Amino acid sequence: MAPSLRDLVSQATSFISQLTLLGGDSFQPPSDVSFYDPLISGPSCPLDGPMSCHNSTPIADPNSCCFVYPGGKILLTQFWDQQIHAGGAEEDWTLHGLWPDLCDGTYDQFCNMTPQYHNITAVLEQHGQHELVQFMDRYWLASSGPNSRLWEHEFNKHGTCINTLAPACYGESHKPGLEVVDYFQRAAALFRTLDTYHALQIAGIVPHPRKHYPLVDVKAALEKYSGGKVVLRCGGRRDVLHEAWYVYFIRGSLQTGDFIPAQDSGKEADAGNCAPWIKYLPKRHPRGADL
Repeated sequence: MAPSLRDLVSQATSFISQLTLLGGDSFQPPSDVSFYDPLISGPSCPLDGPMSCHNSTPIADPNSCCFVYPGGKILLTQFWDQQIHAGGAEEDWTLHGLWPDLCDGTYDQFCNMTPQYHNITAVLEQHGQHELVQFMDRYWLASSGPNSRLWEHEFNKHGTCINTLAPACYGESHKPGLEVVDYFQRAAALFRTLDTYHALQIAGIVPHPRKHYPLVDVKAALEKYSGGKVVLRCGGRRDVLHEAWYVYFIRGSLQTGDFIPAQDSGKEADAGNCAPWIKYLPKRHPRGADL
């Protein structure tokens, strides 16, 4: 069986060093997340700049490379898939996307702040991101069709709406595809900090074919773990846990800024559709699969 996300997180010592252990299996998450060095130097941004959606004055330059605007609320979204995928594990939550919602809970899509790309795998590999592609093939999975089709959709729908990924923000050192690398690297890095399975497990919430859990307990466990608000979505009759959205703001650019857990989920809370008691079903083993 392939290593779990928890195994990968435990190997990421640069991140683990940011955690303050409180004893047992619980810990206090970091106040922000910033641990990816872009391939080239990004814009020089002030350390004390405002968080996205928290500016006290109007944005003088909507194309600022140091302030994510207008989509300043960032959602890292995960799936609890119905079955174990090839090369995966029973405890795998998988990536759905990294979405820049507007500050009022709505969102733009298929914007033109950065060019669209139609061969994400080739772009990433052209920039030497072979390990990232392997990671995405394990954790960023399409429900049908090739994974690369989902990656293309996620970047073209959401990544193109992040203003700091605009080619102009890279200056003369811009090469086509750098914005693709930064988008997927930042999404993968943030995902690595959010082991949803373990967060629920340490709260005594584990997959079970019949048991129901209070929705408030599930949300509380994930919010304690991540330090910010979480939106949950369910399938079936709104009683089968299926998706978790972690809500962040950014101080600085997407490329080099800090992801700061949101303390108020705002309008995104309206997207939560789960019943007061929910099931967290075990994954099915695909017939004949070699796991």
